[in-house]
Amino acid sequence: MIFKRFPFAIFFMAACTLSTGALSQTSFTSQLTQGAVVSTGEVRAELLAWAPEGVQAGKPVWLGLQLAHQPKWHTYWKNPGDSGLPTQLEWQLPAGITAGEIAWPTPQKIRVGTLANYGYEGTTLLPVPLSVAPDFNAAQLDIKLKASWLICKEVCIPQEGEFALRLPVKESSAVNGNAFAASFAASPKSLRGEGSQIEAGANAITISLAGLPPALQGKTLDIFPEIGSLIDPAAPWQQVWQGAVWTAQLPLSGERSASPHMLPVVVAVGQTAYRMDVPVKGDWPAAVAATAVSPALNAAPRSNPAGDVAPVPTSAPPLSLLFALLGALLGGLILNLMPCVFPVLALKVVSFVHVKNQTTRIKSGLAYSVGVVLSFLALGALLLGLRAAGEQLGWGFQLQSPTVVALLAALFTLLGLNLAGVFEFGNLLPSRVTALQAKNPTINAFLSGVLVTAIASPCTAPFMGAALGYAVALPTALALAVFAVLGTGMALPYLAASMVPAVANALPRPGAWMVTFKQLMAFPMFATVAWLVWVLGQQSGIDGAGALLALLVLLALVLWSLTLKGRTRVLVATFSIAFGALGVWTFGKNVIHPLETPTAAATPASGGWQAWEPGRVEQLTARGQNVFVDFTAAWCVTCQYNKKATLSDASVLADFTAKNVVLLRADWTRRDPAVTTALTQLGRNGVPVYVIYKPGHAPRLLSEILTVADVRAELAKL
Repeated sequence: MIFKRFPFAIFFMAACTLSTGALSQTSFTSQLTQGAVVSTGEVRAELLAWAPEGVQAGKPVWLGLQLAHQPKWHTYWKNPGDSGLPTQLEWQLPAGITAGEIAWPTPQKIRVGTLANYGYEGTTLLPVPLSVAPDFNAAQLDIKLKASWLICKEVCIPQEGEFALRLPVKESSAVNGNAFAASFAASPKSLRGEGSQIEAGANAITISLAGLPPALQGKTLDIFPEIGSLIDPAAPWQQVWQGAVWTAQLPLSGERSASPHMLPVVVAVGQTAYRMDVPVKGDWPAAVAATAVSPALNAAPRSNPAGDVAPVPTSAPPLSLLFALLGALLGGLILNLMPCVFPVLALKVVSFVHVKNQTTRIKSGLAYSVGVVLSFLALGALLLGLRAAGEQLGWGFQLQSPTVVALLAALFTLLGLNLAGVFEFGNLLPSRVTALQAKNPTINAFLSGVLVTAIASPCTAPFMGAALGYAVALPTALALAVFAVLGTGMALPYLAASMVPAVANALPRPGAWMVTFKQLMAFPMFATVAWLVWVLGQQSGIDGAGALLALLVLLALVLWSLTLKGRTRVLVATFSIAFGALGVWTFGKNVIHPLETPTAAATPASGGWQAWEPGRVEQLTARGQNVFVDFTAAWCVTCQYNKKATLSDASVLADFTAKNVVLLRADWTRRDPAVTTALTQLGRNGVPVYVIYKPGHAPRLLSEILTVADVRAELAKL
C-alpha cells in the first residue's frame, strides 16, 4: 500500500504520553505541618478546644480556630463584602460526634482602596459547637481539621493548614475558657425583632429594625448582611432613628444574584452587636446573573513566604447544562480548525481514497469517532480525578509537563520521518503485528482518533471555554457527559464525511501523486516538532530546547540505522541505540527532572506588557486604572495567533494607551495553581482567556478568537 496508515506503535506512544502526563503531576497544594498550631508569615492559626465538663452528651463542648493576624493583615467574615473569601473548616470526627456551624464573631468593616470588606484583624476565634451522641463511649476524642483562609493586606494570600488534637473524654478541658468567653462576648446576640421588615426597591433596600435595646437608640450603627453580593458595601448610605425604630437605605449591588425572603443581618455599635432575621416585603427587582469575579479573588492563590498554596473554592458559573452541552458540541467542531490538527485530519481524509467500500468507510468513521470520544472521556476523567486529589489543573494540563512535550515531539518526529520515507513501520514491526494491522484497518482509525485528541486537547475553542469551566464544577457523571459531547463535536465532521459517498468520490483517484502528498505531509509534522521544541524552550530556556533537538537527532539516527542491512545494521544500530539511551537518560536527568516541579515561570514584561501576579488586578483597579489580562500559554496555538495578530495591532495598542489600560499577561505554559484558580473563578478551565477589568464594574470576558474590531469595541466602552 502506497499510503501508510497509523500503526499500533502510535497508540503505545500516545498512551505513554497521556499516562506520563498523569504521573508527572505533583501536588501544588503544600500541606502544612500537622499539629495544633500552623504559623505563616502573616497569621498564627491554632486549634483550640473547650469542654469544661468533659466530652459527654448534653454538656458544652466547643472547638475553635484561633487566628492571630500580623498587624494590618485580615481574614474574612461569612459574608466577606466587596471581596475576599470566608474561612472554611472541614472536620474529621469519630462516629457519634457532630460539628455545627461557625458561631461567627461580629466583624468589622475594613477599607481597601475603594472596596469595603467584612472581616477580622488582631486575634479572633471562630468557635464551633460539637454535639455528642448519648452512646458515644471512648477514652479520647481524636480531632482532625483542614482549614483554609484568605489573608489580605495590599495583597491576598490563600493559605491552609491541617490540625490534629486529642481530647480526654472524661476529663475537663477548660484551659481555653477565656478565649472562648471572649469570642462569645464578641458574637452578636439574637433578637426576634418583631415589627422589623425590609422593602426592596429598584436600586436600594429600605430596612427598618424594631425591638433594638434602648441603649442603642440614637447611635450610629454598622450593619452586616449575612448574604453576600446583595448590597454595595462601599457605597454611601443613610440611617435615621424614628423613635425606637432604626431605618436605613442600603444601595443594591450591581452584581446582585440573591433575592431572599428572609435576610439575616447583624447591627453593631462598638463591641455591642445583635442579630435578627428580617422578612422582606414586596418583590425584588430582577437579579443580575452572578458572573462577576470579586477583584480580591484574583489574588488567589499565590505562594506565601512559607511556600504554601491553597485552592480557592468557587461556585459554577450561571450556565445551564443544556447550554454547556451545546457549547461543548460547537467547541468540538471548531477544534477541527486548529492548525496543529490539520496534518492528521488531512491524512484521514486522504485515506478515503484507498477505501472503495462504503461499509468499510463507515466503519472507519465510527472507529475514529469512538477513539476521539473515548480519549476525551479519558482526559476528562483524568483531569477531574487529579483535581479531586487536590491538583490545581485545567484543560490542556498535559502540555504543562515538559515530559509530555518531549514525548510528543518524539512522536511527531517519528511520524514525520515515516511520511518522508526514511523508514516504514512495516519493516520495523514484527510480521504478526503488521498482518494484524492490515486485517484490522478500523484499529488504525481508532488510534488516529486518539492521536488527534492528544494534539487538539491543549486548545480552547470559542464556546468551549465556558462549557469546560462549567463542567469541572458538576458531578462526575454530568461532567463526563460534557467531555463526551466535546469529543462528539470534534469527530462529527469526519463521521459525517465517512457516511456521505460524495465526499470520497470528490477526492482524486489513487496515483503517483499520493507519494508526493505523503512526503509533503511530513513537513507539517516537522513544523509541529519545531513548535513543541519552542514550547519546551519557553519552559526550560535555550539549553533545554537544544537538548531536545539533539535527542530528536539521535532518534532519527536510531530509526535510520534500523533500515540498514547485514552486519552494518547490527553495528550501527547497536551503537545508535546505546547512544540514544544515554541521550534519553541525560535529557531526563538534566532537563526534564529539574522542570517537573511546581514552580511557575512568570512571563517577563515586554512590549508594554507586565507579568500577571495574584493581587495585581486588585491593586490597579483600586487606583482607578483599567486592566486587560491575557491568560495564555506557549503551547496554545490560538493564544499565539491572537498575540501576534490582534494584540500586536497598532490601533489596538493605541486604544489601550488612550484608555489608560494596564496590560497583564498570565503565563500558564508551566503549571501555576494561581493562574488555574483565577481561570476557575472566571468560569473558565483553559486558555486563551481575555478579560477587561474596569473599576466598579464586573469583569468582561472576550471571545477566544480575538479580532481587532471586537477588542476596540470593548475598549470603547471604558
